[in-house]
Amino acid sequence: MKFIPHEYQKYAIEYIKQNPISAILLDMGLGKTVISLTAINDLMFDSFEVHKVLIIAPLRVARFSWGAEIRKWEHLKNLRYSIVVGTEKERRSALQQKADIYIINRENLPWLIENSRFDYDMVVVDELSSFKNHQAKRFKALMKVRPQVQRIVGLTGTPSSNGLMDLFAEFKLLDKGQRLGRFIGQYRSKYFQPDKMNGMIVYSYKPLPGAEERIYEKISDITISMKATDHLQMPELISSRYDVELSPTERQKYEQLKKDLVLPVDDEEITAANAAALSGKLCQLANGAIYDDDKKAVQIHDRKIDALEDIIESMNGRPLLVAYWFKHDYDRIVERLSELKVPFVKLDTDESIEKWNRGEIPVALIHPASAGHGLNLQNGGSTLVWFGITWSLELYQQTVARLWRQGQKNTVVIQHIITKNTIDENIMAALEKKEHTQSALIDAVKANI
Repeated sequence: MKFIPHEYQKYAIEYIKQNPISAILLDMGLGKTVISLTAINDLMFDSFEVHKVLIIAPLRVARFSWGAEIRKWEHLKNLRYSIVVGTEKERRSALQQKADIYIINRENLPWLIENSRFDYDMVVVDELSSFKNHQAKRFKALMKVRPQVQRIVGLTGTPSSNGLMDLFAEFKLLDKGQRLGRFIGQYRSKYFQPDKMNGMIVYSYKPLPGAEERIYEKISDITISMKATDHLQMPELISSRYDVELSPTERQKYEQLKKDLVLPVDDEEITAANAAALSGKLCQLANGAIYDDDKKAVQIHDRKIDALEDIIESMNGRPLLVAYWFKHDYDRIVERLSELKVPFVKLDTDESIEKWNRGEIPVALIHPASAGHGLNLQNGGSTLVWFGITWSLELYQQTVARLWRQGQKNTVVIQHIITKNTIDENIMAALEKKEHTQSALIDAVKANI
């Protein structure tokens, strides 16, 4: 296929070529993969500035998406690539192949650096936000060899999904600490102040007055951002809620768990050891079931399952994508679909994804953590139901973007099944709050094309 770039794509390609360090914050659906590959192709075969490239990506994206893009576009036909995933034997074999581009999943990056000669002169980090933890093995491994890399590109649509603190590690990886500092302590003291504390223990930080603007200004010289709605004719996006309510007995169980961190169920006690665990327990209970201390699912109610059945019936056979979070959510949904004799598929294989995109499946189940990135699902349907909501803005946005993207021909409807007066409403509010922080970042460094 012939690649005819949009103006914003031309701009981004040139930006990568002209800037040895670049953070490209591209909204979902803007074609970050073909942009990056086109820049690599030009740097490799036109200006001869690059000879060997390493691409680091989420596993499914590394295994399927980058190679598919290279094969798709006519102008990239000279690029040779090798996919370094699988068993150690398969990875070693892939590294021995003669290629211009080596594509590896981020989990195997420490192995690559420890077990092979690192002689890549350009690195592309697909989903830079997955390097937001400065203490993670993948971050430390890449920082070891960062001085050897002449060119580095960070790609993401969600740079600060959990707030501005994420940016420290992401930009240190790019510029070795030149803009936001070499140490997290420096970054915190310069731009943040303690928020939630218990004595001398600080649990969270909040930006100092004016900190956001100062951070954006610091990184603006190596960063461009673009929103899909600015550059593409995106389909209409409608977001709605389907509220369900607990019965008095179910409400009592929820409130007791929330208050005491302990819930007696059938002569057993389910405990939440800390606030984070409690959050997970409350999410489970809002969804309808909860794991006991033996990891056995105990059913509490069917409010969301009944709501999902109503939604499926209202679809009248039209395709519906359902996002679930807990395994017991999946098990209970599958049980109900089986009772209703509704054909369904779990989107976890190439075959299942192809069936969905051919419109052969009325209901498809997707887990945001395993399928949030890199899947094009817009051909199979335009309605997504969140059965269980995630705290992660990144996973939330990426999952929505599987349908709401360029090429979608219909209005996209996102429905959230919300159990009223539960943690579900807190999660929705938190996602909206994180969105504000991220939108401020995107707007502050938006490319003026």
